[in-house]
Amino acid sequence: MFVRVSVVVPTCGRPELLARCLAALEKQTLPREEYELIVVDDSGRSGPAAARNRGCRKARAEIVAFTDDDTEPTPGWLECGLRAFDSGADAVSGRIVMPISGDPTDYERDAHGLERSEFVTANCFVRKSVLERIGGFDETFRMAWREDSDLHFRLLQCGARVVRSAQAVVVHPVRPAPWGVSVKQQRKVMFDALLFKKHRRLYRQRIRAGARWDYYLITAALVLTLAGVWPAALVWLAFTGRFCAQRLRGASKRPAHVLEMALTSMAIPPLAVFWRLAGMLRYRVAFL
Repeated sequence: MFVRVSVVVPTCGRPELLARCLAALEKQTLPREEYELIVVDDSGRSGPAAARNRGCRKARAEIVAFTDDDTEPTPGWLECGLRAFDSGADAVSGRIVMPISGDPTDYERDAHGLERSEFVTANCFVRKSVLERIGGFDETFRMAWREDSDLHFRLLQCGARVVRSAQAVVVHPVRPAPWGVSVKQQRKVMFDALLFKKHRRLYRQRIRAGARWDYYLITAALVLTLAGVWPAALVWLAFTGRFCAQRLRGASKRPAHVLEMALTSMAIPPLAVFWRLAGMLRYRVAFL
């Protein structure tokens, strides 16, 4: 039987989430014999970009669909995604639905922003021939961060036609997160430096127009305070408080969450600056 689409799902140590995802994929309206499922175990921690490349090499279909192991594709996902290729598209970006409560944490609200993303590997389709032409995913992106933007930008730069399908829907529940998760996430900023080096114009147009000068100011004030320049402490306190208030706007005001925001708001700016500098050094790029 002719396989119309190959679905690649990278996974790493999350069997319950993977089982939920696969159960949703088995309920597709597309006839089962017309699609194949390729699960790639990334237990070697080579990163999702490398895992997806391994999956693509195994794909038998001309069109490759990507999703993550913690998603729940809706029944019509594959059928709607394939239909979008009828107009001659080279790649299709589907719609992400990320439900959150009416009293979200800062982490949940930040994760919810994925719904507004232009192109994410939790829900996209690409012709295998186009993937091969541009060399697949860049495996230098070793974390689940910015590897999808890099692929999107390279598709645009090679003249590929990327279209949007609002009907190809994947539900992406927000996973529970440990206390202070936002601090750990700052390490991802390194890969912003790599993305910026590769795609300066598109990064400024589609990711961030300018630098986080508030982070630099807060970090400089903290360093001066630690060096004994006490007036700088007022600057540090004022701008850290402002940053914390911004994170709490529209988010939960539960006491435990407010305390978490207060403490992590002290740590995030200097850590973000540290990892930004680490990315600049590693990838040899002036990234402010």
